[in-house]
Amino acid sequence: MSYTTPPGTRIGHVHLKVTDLERSLAFYRDLLGFELQQYYGDSAAFISAGGYHHHIGLNTWHSKNAGPAPVRAAGLYHTAIVYPTRKDLAIVLKRLIDAKYPLTGASDHGVSEAIYLNDPDKNGVELYWDRPKEQWPKDAAGNLQMMTEPLDLEGLLVLVDSQ
Repeated sequence: MSYTTPPGTRIGHVHLKVTDLERSLAFYRDLLGFELQQYYGDSAAFISAGGYHHHIGLNTWHSKNAGPAPVRAAGLYHTAIVYPTRKDLAIVLKRLIDAKYPLTGASDHGVSEAIYLNDPDKNGVELYWDRPKEQWPKDAAGNLQMMTEPLDLEGLLVLVDSQ
């Protein structure tokens, strides 16, 4: 008999090795807006949205002042952060543009709209929102048909400009 993961299962948090804790906090806390929940000594910090104990852990335990992980090696491809609404994604996009923070991509996946960038340690970060499940693209047989198409950034930013 095969096992299927229960439907209520979720990914709880990501814990990243970083080279400079304060530089990483400047990105995740000051730019993306996560709240600092706790410093753990002088080598780790836990941040979250909405007061949760932590969505992201940052530490320098094995990585202080080291270089980034090699691109062509096994490891984390990216951390994906889900925003509750399309407007929330538009707001963070505007913050990134205003800060002149470089994006590495932006895609419409049918099921979601996503913005891609790297954190200061070159860890991949995906910022996205999910479309309602009933809007997900499906073929004639009802099978999910995700895609990768260019994201209309200007159309997204209209949500911020219309405040």
